Amino acid sequence: MKVSAVFKFRSPEIRALHLTWIAFFITFYVWFNMAPLASSMLKSVDWLTPEDLKLFAICNVALTIPARIIVGMALDRFGPRRVFSVLMVTMSIPALAFAFGNSMTQLLVARLVLSSIGASFVVGIHMTALWFKPKDIGFAEGFYAGWGNFGSAVAAMSLPTIALSMYGGPDGWRWAIAQSAIVMAAYGVYYWFAITDGPDINSHRKPRKTAAMEVSSWGDMIKLIIWTIPLVGVLAILVWRIQYMGYLSVTNAIIAYLVIAAIVIYQIVQILRVNLPILRKGVPEDDKYSFNSVAALNSTYFANFGAELAVVSMLPMFFEETWGLNAATAGMIAASFAFVNLVARPMGGMVSDRMGNRRFVMLCYMFGISIGFLLMGMLNSSWPLILAIAVTIGTSIFVQGAEGATFGIIPSIKRRITGQISGMAGAYGNVGAVVYLTIFTFVTPAQFFYIIATGAFISWLICLVWLKEPEGAFDDEYYVSSVDRDIEEQALQNARL
Repeated sequence: MKVSAVFKFRSPEIRALHLTWIAFFITFYVWFNMAPLASSMLKSVDWLTPEDLKLFAICNVALTIPARIIVGMALDRFGPRRVFSVLMVTMSIPALAFAFGNSMTQLLVARLVLSSIGASFVVGIHMTALWFKPKDIGFAEGFYAGWGNFGSAVAAMSLPTIALSMYGGPDGWRWAIAQSAIVMAAYGVYYWFAITDGPDINSHRKPRKTAAMEVSSWGDMIKLIIWTIPLVGVLAILVWRIQYMGYLSVTNAIIAYLVIAAIVIYQIVQILRVNLPILRKGVPEDDKYSFNSVAALNSTYFANFGAELAVVSMLPMFFEETWGLNAATAGMIAASFAFVNLVARPMGGMVSDRMGNRRFVMLCYMFGISIGFLLMGMLNSSWPLILAIAVTIGTSIFVQGAEGATFGIIPSIKRRITGQISGMAGAYGNVGAVVYLTIFTFVTPAQFFYIIATGAFISWLICLVWLKEPEGAFDDEYYVSSVDRDIEEQALQNARL
């Protein structure tokens, strides 16, 4: 697929791509509408502190983790059109609640619920996979995702200006956030009527069960259980942090820990309920896949997207304090980290398409991330500002490219459960963000960059050992197993009835 193809607006798949990236762009614009207005919030709300905003930053990615798992299952059952539309409309409610919040509790809960909007990413990934062929999927997924993350950069650049020039006064930040929420809800309604789930009725294939991911062996089931535990278990970090800051009593914290444990147990039970009958019956050879590749891609998204979310949340203040810049200038410079995503992420997918070896591309990007953050850890006021910006942009190119390469592989692992695999990998990106943002509250920026560099290198090692080149990753059509055909035939029979 050539870059020029994205201008063929009459093509149904290109039209679907543009409709979907716009939806993703808007959701990320709303998701990251707090960071650029943080200083305005502190000035207008005298009971807020910088520590409160750090807590909000963690809350801003927390529920995205379980939300991506739930959305991934909903995708495989209901299709991306319905899920994306409903998500945009419902998430406008907590966005408005945050905009006009007048208490610490309201702001905290609203931000926590709003973090579910981060699940929008996996919806578009699934929609794009339904419209594009394996040989073109890397660029298509990268183009889609690049525009979405670009939304966070546009938010950083435009929201302070909107708050000041259009509304002004101490409550300008409130109206700027509210405006973005209203636009998102309106587009959610439009998206419902503007698109379909793929070019034909057979594009969207439902798995046999949507309660948990299907696996191909007993060993893979154990690995799935192990990799599922952190997806909800990591929320214990958030509970501990809220309690540590005095916003949660010991009793309520214990209740929260018990709820988290109950959810983890429930997920394990669901995994057993779905997979025990399948494994006892036996999985046909042509329907098997390796969960090791899923685990490897979970680690890459932990290390690249998790790092991005964390860095985007702290980079404006880092530039402001290190080089003595004003908030607007620091915000513009920090936005460059997400801004280059518009080019870097599609490039990651395109390189994955063109190289003919998606695994090799993934390894190169992850190694580049570790070097980039290692250099960012060396940044200080003695560095020329222009050189610091160059290092930041260079690191971002590898981070965003790795994200594109990750989702250039996922649709080819197991077509029938693409939504669930995307949901799990995407959720690990937010696990990484929660872990990294929590660590950041205890270390210096330099130490923080060294830590995320180490995380990227560990992911590189995991990919080196576990990641396999997916079969049929450059074919004209996705591989269809005997089980896929049986499911399609059953779906057609049900449709006739």
